[in-house]
Amino acid sequence: MSTPANEIVWTIIVAAGSGLRFGSAKQFETLGDRRVVDWAVEEARHHSVGVVVVVPAGQEREPYEVAGGQTRSESVRRGLKAVPDDATIICVHDAARPFASSVVYQRVIGAVVDGNDGAVPGIPVTDTIKQVNSSDVVVATPQRATLRAVQTPQAFRASTLRRAHNHDGEGTDDAALVEAIGGTVLVVPGDEINRKITTRDDLDWARAHAHDLLFGEV
Repeated sequence: MSTPANEIVWTIIVAAGSGLRFGSAKQFETLGDRRVVDWAVEEARHHSVGVVVVVPAGQEREPYEVAGGQTRSESVRRGLKAVPDDATIICVHDAARPFASSVVYQRVIGAVVDGNDGAVPGIPVTDTIKQVNSSDVVVATPQRATLRAVQTPQAFRASTLRRAHNHDGEGTDDAALVEAIGGTVLVVPGDEINRKITTRDDLDWARAHAHDLLFGEV
């Protein structure tokens, strides 16, 4: 799928996390011949006119690297300020997902081209999910068929994403902010390989997968 000529796509790579749970800034760990964030940026460049990378404050080194904020949403807002006004579609991707595929980018961008305010990749949930209250008592059991585990990159009509961030809201992803202003967000098929590095085991898996990619074993 090729993006229509009248669409100008930019991508924001969120790489400003401190890695407190992981024990270090996981986005700067090495995978083969480059860092986790470098894998994410390289794929984004294939689908974007430009890429803004949001990094920890004080670590801005390259053009279009900007300092992140105290929260993920604040970091995205800082990235948005660096995206030119003529952008028509903006993708937001977490640096901790180094293996987002070309197909996933095409799916989310294509869904926005088709008229949706936003699009997110998602995979079916296989475990039973329980909703609990503050005392850990189960209050609901959602039907698995209605649930998706959501990934990034997420793509949005640029004007809608900017409007969603106008009120400095907070969310675990940008789709939540777009949903809050009444935007339509479509879930497209995600990819099991588009795994987020959260634990050391995830990093070990990612290093093995990167080796296979670099040496033609997949």
